[in-house]
Amino acid sequence: MLTRKFRLETRIERSAAEVYAWHGRPGAFARLQPPWEKVELPDGHPGIFESSRVTVRTKIGPFYSQWVVEHRDVIPGIQFRDVMLEGPFAQWIHTHRFVTQGDCACLLIDEIEYALPLAPLGNLCGDWIVRRKLNRMFRYRHVITKHDLERENHGVQKGPRRILVSGASGMIGSALVPFLQTQGHQVLRLVRRQSTRPGEIFWRPETGELDDRALGKIDAVVHLAGSNVAAGRWTANRRRTILDSRVQSTRTLVAALERLVAPPAVFVCASAVGYYGNRDTAKLTEKETVGGGFLAGVSEQWERESDQAQSRRGIRVVQLRIGVVLAAAGGALGKMLPVFRCGLGGRLATGRQIMSWIALEDLLSVIDFALTNPEVKGPINTVSPLAVTNGEFTNALGKVLGRPTVLPVPQFVLRLIFGQMADETLLASTWAIPKRLTDLKFKFRLPIIDAALRETLGS
Repeated sequence: MLTRKFRLETRIERSAAEVYAWHGRPGAFARLQPPWEKVELPDGHPGIFESSRVTVRTKIGPFYSQWVVEHRDVIPGIQFRDVMLEGPFAQWIHTHRFVTQGDCACLLIDEIEYALPLAPLGNLCGDWIVRRKLNRMFRYRHVITKHDLERENHGVQKGPRRILVSGASGMIGSALVPFLQTQGHQVLRLVRRQSTRPGEIFWRPETGELDDRALGKIDAVVHLAGSNVAAGRWTANRRRTILDSRVQSTRTLVAALERLVAPPAVFVCASAVGYYGNRDTAKLTEKETVGGGFLAGVSEQWERESDQAQSRRGIRVVQLRIGVVLAAAGGALGKMLPVFRCGLGGRLATGRQIMSWIALEDLLSVIDFALTNPEVKGPINTVSPLAVTNGEFTNALGKVLGRPTVLPVPQFVLRLIFGQMADETLLASTWAIPKRLTDLKFKFRLPIIDAALRETLGS
């Protein structure tokens, strides 16, 4: 059997013990999965200890593959191995090593010894595909690990906290939960089904149901729940759903927090740059008044409802006016990718409308910044400091994917397909400036559209 080897190492300015401990925290596996990969753990992760087993389910196109991996040769602070017992390879041994470099640094080393199936055909045709995939995946994993462990904590409130998250299964929430867990926090999820799983609390926001007795002591809340504004044409029923899903859920959550003996210190609530409406080329700081249109009205009511947490219980409230979030797993970018990968992408209408955006990784850091820094309060423009036009975004995405972007979509076609939603989202021009974040010395890691797209898409 012909075996092959892959190796990647990265220096991290943290001790080997810290980096090893990070890998053993709940959420570490999910945190390390590249956003372009479809991976799940149907039975969860038991932790890193000798002979513990993990079932991993992956999806490539319409096909599923299942792995069973066993942890072996576990030496805390030094190494552990993942040995494939069942899976698509003839052999797979993945060694994670943490090698001390001086007093407070280490080398993170991933070494994989593998043998391809269907030899010799697999050896002839498949190895270049496997190596390309491994290189892409592990470079991403090392970037995330290094950033999470070396990141500066801008806030003054440190130590593990108990954080309640709504909308935890959405695009942002599903990335936020493992991020918070690997930072050492305990995360409680609000779910809409009766659940006995640890860390899940039932609520039904449309009827005001939430058992505050099940919450216990909560240190912070991140409220992301809200129906997807781009899920369909804005009929009267759809508009009502979009509004109620935000206002009613916030009202239910604030009422539950009001009943707690000891309220949380901070309530971070999602909002949107749609608050400003279509403002052409005006530069918009957090002091700007609300704009016109349906989304502006929704955002205004959403923020007003969240302010009740401050007026009723003195909770610090932060409203994140979020721009277009760059994430390969969903959102606007996720919907664009199939079209652009086929070479059929292009600017929308004139392409001159300004797009306020933020990389998902920077959004997670902003949320953590809001949770830990008492100076962060009120509305916060949660966008990159370098907004782009739709045409600039289109060109950048085409270059990253290596595809042409010469097929513009006319304005009348967008209005025909999407109706009012086209005018307030695809054709709207909103130039939000993150003045509060800049004043508070927040550091964006991916402020430039090209670099943000490259990391997001693993290019």
